[in-house]
Amino acid sequence: MRVKFDVSDLGLTTWPDHATRFLFGGCITVVAGLVASQFGPVMGGLLLAFPAIFPASATLIEKDEIEKKEKQGLNGTVRGRQAAALDAAGSAMGSVGLFVFALLVWKFATQTHTWIVLPGAMIAWLVVAVLTWEIRQLPRALMRKSHRPEIDPGSI
Repeated sequence: MRVKFDVSDLGLTTWPDHATRFLFGGCITVVAGLVASQFGPVMGGLLLAFPAIFPASATLIEKDEIEKKEKQGLNGTVRGRQAAALDAAGSAMGSVGLFVFALLVWKFATQTHTWIVLPGAMIAWLVVAVLTWEIRQLPRALMRKSHRPEIDPGSI
């Protein structure tokens, strides 16, 4: 699978889908605020590394995939779960990058100008997230390479 930017699906979401994402994101932010008030901003900040809309998006992705299959007269439960699992894997990889972002901001925000720290941390997040994705793809690429038929030079 190639990572790509596609705006064609933006029109497919409904207001209830957006409301659900907003509700989950708000709840996770409130929990992070409560943790921060009890245990300090470092612990609260760690909770914000959790993708706030992930719980909503996983359930919505599963629901959408099931509905697509049911329109074709098929049972989409397995496909829905697979799509949600793929989204979860992407969220986990993005969270690794987000952790690097938080770590860099935490470490350098008091020592360096904000206009340097935030773009640098953002670039680090992007690099780590993409590298994590590419590393995940590496075993598949190696498997495809090892299953290529060998060409006998004498037969040419």
